[in-house]
Amino acid sequence: MTNFWNDLQQLADLTGRVTILEAFAAIFLSFILTLIIAIVYRKTHTGARYSQSFVQTIIIMGIVVSVIMIVIGNNIAVAFGLVGAFSIIRFRSAISDPKDIAFIFFGMAAGITCGLGYYIIAILFTLTLVVIIFVLYATNFGQTASIKKRLTLTVPENLHDETVFNNILSEHLTVFSLQSIQTSNQGTMIQLEYVIQNKPGVDDKTLMDELRKANGNLKVSINYLSTEVYY
Repeated sequence: MTNFWNDLQQLADLTGRVTILEAFAAIFLSFILTLIIAIVYRKTHTGARYSQSFVQTIIIMGIVVSVIMIVIGNNIAVAFGLVGAFSIIRFRSAISDPKDIAFIFFGMAAGITCGLGYYIIAILFTLTLVVIIFVLYATNFGQTASIKKRLTLTVPENLHDETVFNNILSEHLTVFSLQSIQTSNQGTMIQLEYVIQNKPGVDDKTLMDELRKANGNLKVSINYLSTEVYY
């Protein structure tokens, strides 16, 4: 009987060591894969705002999800308990670029597959999607021939006429649409805001120089910060 309990204890210790090794392998692999994903995000980031904390979040989220999947295993009760625990968490940060959300899910998917023990699938999935992301980035897929921008034009109050600049705008632009009119400098100046799209071969400096000749060399600005402008 004593030998039986000793053999059972040895088997339990062996099972525990195997489980710990598998958990360590899952956590380590999820760290490596999410690190690759974070590097790819940094290399292919084209938005107006870059956040170091977001890059680190991709790695942390992937590892946390892999640990959660290890803990859950096949235990339904633990799964429901974790759902209840995480339901109290509220994320207040707004993500401006939809591609950032895709990278968060990318890191989580890598963590989930590692936590479930599908190591080969996790590696193949990560490498395949990394190649696809680099292809989309290198080919600039989805980019239009000419982006729309915002033009802010300052004119003296006595020169306020929306049609004064139409000849210049139509000569250099394929699209221009007046969006707003507002006063500035205690009402002595008028600001006109347009949505514009340059004609092929027309650079912004040429357009701005022509407009400055017509508005008395007052302020002219073109806004590039927004990737999409609706009108």
